[in-house]
Amino acid sequence: MADAGPAPSVGVIVLSQGRRPAELARALASVMAQRGVHTDVVVVGNGWQPDGLPAGVASLALPQNVGIPAGRNAGVPEVRGELLLFLDDDAALADRSFLADAVRRFDDPSLGLLQPRVDTAGGEEPPRRWTPRLRVGDRHRSSAVFSVWEGAVVVRRAAFAAAGGWAAPFFYAHEGIELAWRVWDVGYEVRYAGDLAATHPLTRVTRHADFFRLNARNRVWLARRNLPWVFAAPYLLSWTALQVVRSARQPRTLVPWWAGWLEGWQTDPGGRRRLRWTTIARMVRHGRPPIV
Repeated sequence: MADAGPAPSVGVIVLSQGRRPAELARALASVMAQRGVHTDVVVVGNGWQPDGLPAGVASLALPQNVGIPAGRNAGVPEVRGELLLFLDDDAALADRSFLADAVRRFDDPSLGLLQPRVDTAGGEEPPRRWTPRLRVGDRHRSSAVFSVWEGAVVVRRAAFAAAGGWAAPFFYAHEGIELAWRVWDVGYEVRYAGDLAATHPLTRVTRHADFFRLNARNRVWLARRNLPWVFAAPYLLSWTALQVVRSARQPRTLVPWWAGWLEGWQTDPGGRRRLRWTTIARMVRHGRPPIV
């Protein structure tokens, strides 16, 4: 029998504030149980010193909560591997072959970023936002996508570095859209794998106190950082109109939303790197022009 060679190495970054010890233990157990790969795992404590970790799991304590994207970025230099898995502390890999299956897909050199299907940990119907398509359709169907649900993604390290990593200034919300856009922009593809599963509890995005403000601010920042103005204007107009419709039953939610919208124009979004026209053409070709 031919030598199969060494197991591929995957760097795993698990971000946690230490508030969900049972869920964190479950997330790490799902990583440590992976077969056919070597995992180099770090738990990034966002304003917390991780403790009680399994043997072989490293820790990185950040002195304060720097936000989700910056916290994930901080873990990247701490792990080895040409592929990176970012896993939230309340998510888990559904089976022991998850990473081995994901690694094989990256044999395709065009693949830069992969998001699995996300099933609810309790078996409930998943929210449509976990499937990053305008038309969700069959959640088991794979496709090219232009945003990702950030709680469990596998990314080629070279693509991640070329794309500039997660949008650190965002703190929370929409960083998965920007990373997907920029991975496409540096010449790779982003795919949703409907036949590869992670799990996550059913949660409400509004559980975050600043959800409406950050949702609006980062939507404006997303356009200012990435889009030519001919696309930025209709993109922001369409999302503004959609939010007004969504808030019709709870108009008080528009108060923090408009505050965030104005903040998005009044503050520095952290630099601008406009998407190439060829990238926008690819988005249009795949039915997701950056106007909605």
